[in-house]
Amino acid sequence: MPGTAIILFAHGARDPEWAAPLRRVCSAVRAQAPELRVELAFLELLAPALFDCAESLLAEGFERIVVLPMFIAQGGHLKRDVPRLIDELRERNPQARIEVGCAVGEAESVVQAIAAHVLALAAGTA
Repeated sequence: MPGTAIILFAHGARDPEWAAPLRRVCSAVRAQAPELRVELAFLELLAPALFDCAESLLAEGFERIVVLPMFIAQGGHLKRDVPRLIDELRERNPQARIEVGCAVGEAESVVQAIAAHVLALAAGTA
């Protein structure tokens, strides 16, 4: 029986090409950890929706789902909309562990990676 699945969760946009960097992140994680199930889902405008993605993983038998918001910082969606979606998922699936990580842009390793990129640009090496 499957254990943990990760959902990289992004806002979404009208232009499907907007998601290309997120698809690259998803592919990179899969390449580095092929045994880990990683999916990409969206709040709006692109498919799959977070709820649909999570329900599909739960139907496959995953017992734990970690939702990682691919947002730079917490805003209205992460403070209001996502908790409602997660509460509904938990209510409909009490047997599952559904967890939410912090906005990826708030992770110290991401902050440092962005800083390194800025410095590389300033030095002309990026």
